Amino acid sequence: MYPEPLVAPMRQDLTVAGFEELKTPEDVVNTLENQQGTLLVVVNSVCGCAAGAARPGVKLALESSSAKPDKIATVFAGVDTAATAKAREYFLPYPPSSPSIALFKDGELVHFIERHHIEGRNAKMIADHLVMAFDEFCTK
Repeated sequence: MYPEPLVAPMRQDLTVAGFEELKTPEDVVNTLENQQGTLLVVVNSVCGCAAGAARPGVKLALESSSAKPDKIATVFAGVDTAATAKAREYFLPYPPSSPSIALFKDGELVHFIERHHIEGRNAKMIADHLVMAFDEFCTK
């Protein structure tokens, strides 16, 4: 577990962009169960690919896409471990991966970006990938 003063700026990187933090398993269940519309869940991480590609890429996609998820949320791997473990139950059959990005539509996982799709890519590439997913799944 990482100390809160270390991770606070990493949390704020997403929360100031409007992401709801899911800090407990109950938060995850309340957000994901019976969810209508589209929901983007980012598994945040302290790693460099989260800082350099995942978080900036997600924010860029949300800023630049005309189609957007109805709701955005985040869990923090290595910090809010119980919440992250609960969220990962909804990501099956994908193995645990952080950072990662999940897109749900009406409670069904419809798109998932694993860590190996984030590593070695820049924020623009992540954003372009997400914009395509938003165009496919987030249109009314």
